[in-house]
Amino acid sequence: MSEWKGKCAALFGLQGVSLPDGVDWKSVYEKKPLGRNLLKNPAPQGATLDQPPPEPKLSEVPPAPHQPALIPQGDYAGWSTSAEEFHYEEVRVPEGVVVCYMPRFSWFTLEQRVDLKAEGLWDELLDHFQPDIEIEDWYEESQVHESIYQLQVQLLGADGQTVISEHVCNPREDLENYSHTWKQVSHTFSSYGPGVRYVHFLHKVKNSFMVEVRSTLVTGSSVKVKPSKSGL
Repeated sequence: MSEWKGKCAALFGLQGVSLPDGVDWKSVYEKKPLGRNLLKNPAPQGATLDQPPPEPKLSEVPPAPHQPALIPQGDYAGWSTSAEEFHYEEVRVPEGVVVCYMPRFSWFTLEQRVDLKAEGLWDELLDHFQPDIEIEDWYEESQVHESIYQLQVQLLGADGQTVISEHVCNPREDLENYSHTWKQVSHTFSSYGPGVRYVHFLHKVKNSFMVEVRSTLVTGSSVKVKPSKSGL
């Protein structure tokens, strides 16, 4: 066993996992892909879990009347982002309520693709051992709407297109019980089959504007690979 292969075996505590000679074990050891968050910039809007979500404030520069979408401030390095305003008729108005001015809503989408092999994982581990892939995310209970968050995570094949496994989450909020806290979403992929090479992580949050801009924040996004048999 090479020096670097031995270091990887000791570091990760791998049991029953193939460690082929063709893998660059020095690179694997340096990247330490098991147990760490493989997403870049997991808190792009600046909010963190060690503090409660900030209270909404009146925007200093409200969007123009016909601005097509609402994009919250943040540093979105590592993420692909887009925003889409949806039509008023999609907003549920209680029967008998007279509406003088409808709020505008938009979905703000953040997505990121993780290349598992580029992060240091190897074919035999992914195909035969199939380590658990743990997903976690947190979103703000913003009271913007009853649907303020959506998550879609896909495990993709080597072509970057074939979906081997998928998890979708679209919670509904109870607007009568408002606590303005962080809400956790999590999922573990296991026994998903051979061929996984990418994880595509996509979440959407809803923003609104009428008199003020109100955004729904996300933070603590993570994708972690943890061999289920090793206890990592």
